[in-house]
Amino acid sequence: MYYINDKEFRCSINVTLDIFNDRWKLSIIWHLLESDKRFKDLHEEISDITQKTLTVKLKELEEKNIINREVFPEVPPKVVYSLTDAGKRLKPVLHEMFDWGVEYVNEYGKITEENMCHTELNRKK
Repeated sequence: MYYINDKEFRCSINVTLDIFNDRWKLSIIWHLLESDKRFKDLHEEISDITQKTLTVKLKELEEKNIINREVFPEVPPKVVYSLTDAGKRLKPVLHEMFDWGVEYVNEYGKITEENMCHTELNRKK
């Protein structure tokens, strides 16, 4: 049995699924793999996410110890998001998912560079 965050799980995959239970969290982590980012930068890079949803997902990832939120005492306040050690350990998993997605689209679809996020283009170099 696995116990974490006041929950009980029978299988470790269910722990993982409980943390990454939507489409946005892995995207946020993917963009933080490259570098620490401010809210505005994340919002611009993750194309379809609303500010409200991004705020909620960042808070959830912070509560699960996947990301850090650092507030600098400035006016206006500066907030920077970064990955924790647990978040950084997702890098090989996300790179495998990226590669699998590219292979899948190559086999069953078509890839054009016009809609790729800059992280994808940088990974290809």
